[in-house]
Amino acid sequence: MKRSRTFFQIGLLGILGVAVLGSTLRIAQKGDGYAFFDPLVEVHHLLSTRAYREPDEKALQNAAIAGMVEAVNDPYTVYVPPAESSEFEKELIGEYVGIGAQVNIQEGYLTIVTPLDGSPALKAGVRAGDKFVEIEGESTLGKSVDDCIKLLMGEPGVPVHVTVERDGQKLPITITRERINTVQVKGIHRKGENDWQFMLDPDRKIGYIWLTQFTPGCADEIKEALHSVGADSGQLKGLIFDLRWNPGGVLSEAIQLVDMFVSDGVIVSTRSRTGEEDVDRAHAAGTLPDFPVLIMLNEFSASASEVFSGALVDHNRAVVLGTRSVGKGCVQSVIQIPSAPGAVLKVTDRNYYLPSGHSLQREDDSTDWGVDPTPGFYISMTDEQTREVIRRRQQEDIIHEGATGADGSSFADPDWVESEMKDAQLAGAIRAMDAKVDQGEWAKPGSDQPVLHLASAAELKRLVQGRDQLYRELERIERRVAAIEDHTDVSEQDVQPDLWPDDTKIDGGSLEVRDADGKVVAQLKITNADMERWLIGAGVKKEDSAAPADGN
Repeated sequence: MKRSRTFFQIGLLGILGVAVLGSTLRIAQKGDGYAFFDPLVEVHHLLSTRAYREPDEKALQNAAIAGMVEAVNDPYTVYVPPAESSEFEKELIGEYVGIGAQVNIQEGYLTIVTPLDGSPALKAGVRAGDKFVEIEGESTLGKSVDDCIKLLMGEPGVPVHVTVERDGQKLPITITRERINTVQVKGIHRKGENDWQFMLDPDRKIGYIWLTQFTPGCADEIKEALHSVGADSGQLKGLIFDLRWNPGGVLSEAIQLVDMFVSDGVIVSTRSRTGEEDVDRAHAAGTLPDFPVLIMLNEFSASASEVFSGALVDHNRAVVLGTRSVGKGCVQSVIQIPSAPGAVLKVTDRNYYLPSGHSLQREDDSTDWGVDPTPGFYISMTDEQTREVIRRRQQEDIIHEGATGADGSSFADPDWVESEMKDAQLAGAIRAMDAKVDQGEWAKPGSDQPVLHLASAAELKRLVQGRDQLYRELERIERRVAAIEDHTDVSEQDVQPDLWPDDTKIDGGSLEVRDADGKVVAQLKITNADMERWLIGAGVKKEDSAAPADGN
């Protein structure tokens, strides 16, 4: 079962640049190898024998592992316990056993957004808009999406019985569960129930491929899509490759995909902390004929998306349109934990580098990261525009009963795309590609300001907005504290009083610091009006006998 969710959520849930490995963990057998575990064993023993409430052994174990993982200080290193392994695998490889449908909750019931291409749900006659009022005789009213999904998922070949409400009637439907491979390779427009239109402009022979995630096998699917529009026979004159909101995925798929467009040279190299390096190179066999390629990226395109686009840019094989990508230049290995069947550790063990040697990785002090749009191809969108683009693209996912698909000819018109689809980036990509095909030169539909300046300004805006949101939350908390202080009888020990009246202007003043004997040890200049809050946070308290000196 597949939840209906935004690409932002997909960007948060996707597994970025993963190489799946099998491994066996071993504890050191001599020297001080066991010393690390001594306090852990002792604390576990004390909690198990002395804690007033008997602890959950599994919870203790998971918490201990989670603590070690957190101490690595890497957001991409995570421990997945056995209970969560099936969901992790589903997100990792885009495969699960179920009925195959996008769902959400409407009016309290599980509702089908759309059955998926070739899915058991579609074969059984499930339609977009159907309400699943019962699953195996159990009402879905009031249940969460996750609870309903658990009822629908199961073993392949095993049927699930549902009651569907459609047009005021209740219909019993039996759906035989199958292994579902979610569709990640899409075109510009749905032609029918199981087919996408990959030719954007039949007259100019411009293709369009939208890849939502690098899941296992996606490179072969893209190859098939490209062949369907004549890319292998020299008929295709241009390709727009949309990787917006693509969180990455399996690195080997990105490498295989680059190899279709590049005949020689380095695709990507990965290096461990010890300096060990693995290099992947392109091969002439299977390389597609040369045609213009435009890749679309945004601030949610990550990992494998960046490897693919960065490699093609470094080989002068593509231009990039949109905004700067995420900047995830590290690779995770997924390692099974033999002592806990089903559990895995996803650990960052390498960084990757583009053919130019550029590292994509974004650190806290980075000023340059990820993949930037080509000069003249920087086009940003507001949050409102982005939401509208996502909403309209999601409409293309919906399979309507008996739909054969329109010819989709309007999608070749950039003015129509901008006005009807509300997609300024795609409209810009079409205008740029039209000029390249018609005149041999790229049109530059984006800003003529330096890309580095535009990317930095966009990031600064996001950071400032995030900071301001935190400040607003702090102000809200302070208002609540003030309101409760005014209406609650509390002792001085319960609430920290103000150090000075709120209307006192201290910015630009000075602070005198004395030791326990009253001797002045420092004279500090006050450069921020938030000094009082910082002092309170540092544990400074006001003495009734103390009186501030004039001007301090």
